[in-house]
Amino acid sequence: MKALFITLIVIFAIISCKDSPNNTIANNTNNSFIISSWTNTGHPYDSTQWKDKLAGYSDLGISEILLGGRMEYLPHIIKMADSYDIKVHAWMWTLNQPGDSIAMLHPEWYSVNRNGNNSLEFRPYVDYYQWLSPFHPDAREHIINKAKKILNTEGLASLHLDYVRYVDVILGDALQPKYKLDQDHQMPEYDFGYHPIARAQFEAQFGIDPADIKYPDQSTEWLQFRLNAVTSLVNEIAVIAKSRNQELSAAVFPFPTMSRIMVRQAWDDWHLDRAYPMLYHNFYNQNIEWIDFALKQGMSDVDFPLYPGIYIPGFDSTEALDQAFRIAKDAGAPGISLFTADNLSAEQREVVRRWAE
Repeated sequence: MKALFITLIVIFAIISCKDSPNNTIANNTNNSFIISSWTNTGHPYDSTQWKDKLAGYSDLGISEILLGGRMEYLPHIIKMADSYDIKVHAWMWTLNQPGDSIAMLHPEWYSVNRNGNNSLEFRPYVDYYQWLSPFHPDAREHIINKAKKILNTEGLASLHLDYVRYVDVILGDALQPKYKLDQDHQMPEYDFGYHPIARAQFEAQFGIDPADIKYPDQSTEWLQFRLNAVTSLVNEIAVIAKSRNQELSAAVFPFPTMSRIMVRQAWDDWHLDRAYPMLYHNFYNQNIEWIDFALKQGMSDVDFPLYPGIYIPGFDSTEALDQAFRIAKDAGAPGISLFTADNLSAEQREVVRRWAE
């Protein structure tokens, strides 16, 4: 009996070694590896189109979607997605609220930069950058009320927060030329968080108006003060989600040290159920291996699962895309998220399908 047992172990080992990790595109036999995609509801809602879309996701092995757009369509899509065993997360833009008709009636709600411009009137980089201030109580209440409304939705996989930060004080290296910028320092027009309420609160505590700090980029107190305002907003929403037996997730910048510097985002202090770090390597002129570095940095900083987000147009070959999947899997991530699965080539679809097997 002992000899038979040893023989079976040897046979199993030989079979297991047949799928070499050096294969260009390998099959993934662990069906617990979750593949998700960011997508949009579209407008108006088209049930036929969504049936086809969900069938396409199912064919690829995508089992979760992060759904943005018109939240009034959410219940219909959740019900339809359930028949394909696809979970739906509600993707909510949080502090960036472009075209918000209620907020636009209150210019005082908007985030203010070091020059004193608010982001309703001065929209940095792109027109849709219209950021509310996490320091204004009415702006916070407005955001929380939006979250509450979404959290009332039955069958939701999570409330998925995005744009939970300040304006990018530093853009990724590859993005700066697009705006004819060389951000070798923190430029005042992109340095946000100087809302009058924030300045007054900081001065009351530290005895100096942050606008008067000679080197604001070197003030750890001023940085942390702004980080805390966003963190407290997220954690307040987390309490509400938990009280309703709902999960909270967020799309975040690559890893906490980087996110603090570039967008004033301390996501390792947030009470999340999961996070989706956006590891868009090409935005930073980085190679594929950077995904491994960034993912492991984030994993070492938090105790909730990370689902690395990858930017499909950033991959110039199916081999590179496959490598990103392998990096995520080998690092111990429970899954990966695509931005986006809606326009994959036939070759890219085959890579996704293989990893879903």
